[in-house]
Amino acid sequence: MHEIDGAYGEGGGQLLRTSVAIAAITGRPVHLRNIRARRANPGLAPQHLAAVKAVASLCDAQVDGLELRSREIWFRPGPLRGGQFDFRVGTAGSITLVLQAVLPVAVMCPERTSMRIAGGTDVRSAPPLDYFRHVLLPLMSGMGVRAKIQVLRRGYYPRGGGEVIMEVKPSSSLHPLILDTPGILTGIQVFAHIANLPGHISQRMVNSALAELTPFSTLGIELELIGRDRAYGPGGAVVLVGQTENTRLGASAVAQRGMLSEELGAAGGRFLREEIVSGATLDVHAADQVLVYLALAGRTSRFLTRLFSSHAVTTVWLLRQFLPVNFQVRQVGRLNCVTVEPGLD
Repeated sequence: MHEIDGAYGEGGGQLLRTSVAIAAITGRPVHLRNIRARRANPGLAPQHLAAVKAVASLCDAQVDGLELRSREIWFRPGPLRGGQFDFRVGTAGSITLVLQAVLPVAVMCPERTSMRIAGGTDVRSAPPLDYFRHVLLPLMSGMGVRAKIQVLRRGYYPRGGGEVIMEVKPSSSLHPLILDTPGILTGIQVFAHIANLPGHISQRMVNSALAELTPFSTLGIELELIGRDRAYGPGGAVVLVGQTENTRLGASAVAQRGMLSEELGAAGGRFLREEIVSGATLDVHAADQVLVYLALAGRTSRFLTRLFSSHAVTTVWLLRQFLPVNFQVRQVGRLNCVTVEPGLD
């Protein structure tokens, strides 16, 4: 049984999610202790419970210690299986963070997987749903991940209530990503929505974001005003996508009470501008989240990122505990060139 110290590195929920995902894929049991030890409220929160239960459902795992605020679990996976599943966080816990754990497992299942997941679609400290839809999924599609997501209802902090359906087809093998240059920027795509709030809020977010991106052309703006029939509670988000010849770079901002829409939109715009100007081929957040897929690919992958985050460093350490994979991070000018070589030890 693998012994994983949840206090390693950034010591957050990603260690837990990735550990159980890779345990399910490899069939290797894992014992996690000190779960989320470096967080102000350590142990399992509802969204972490939901993520572990979701992964366990796809491999008929036996899990001990799985209860709210638990700091230690034992996860013993069985064989992978697809099918239809219903996962409910029960709070505004992030749906995209649950997907971060369960999607790599679903990709490796021998048959089609359909998952209905309820929780928060657009919440702080997690990728907004439209970032997942318009940045991560297209990037992973290039690797052979065959997945699509349908939004039934949006949900926000503190009540949640959002729902999505994720359909995943099995992938016998994943292709590598070779992203040595972003290529020419073709333009900026904007995806914004506001729910149960005045429509001018999202327009202000979009305008202030685009003001930070004035040197670049805009390919299109999707602005959605949502009522009570398709959103539970008030909220909203803006997601910006820099589309280039070879890749896409993302940035986002989630509406927050007490923060001006202009400030949120401008922060997202500045972040994307920095990614574009840097010459990166994956934005900081995507660079972190694709590592598990690159480690499972059949051949060497390579990309450039502006910053290799503490999340990414921790993920590299964790993947090396389970898989025969080498990671190399070297400085190339102001960028980090990351090489992932699966199957090597």
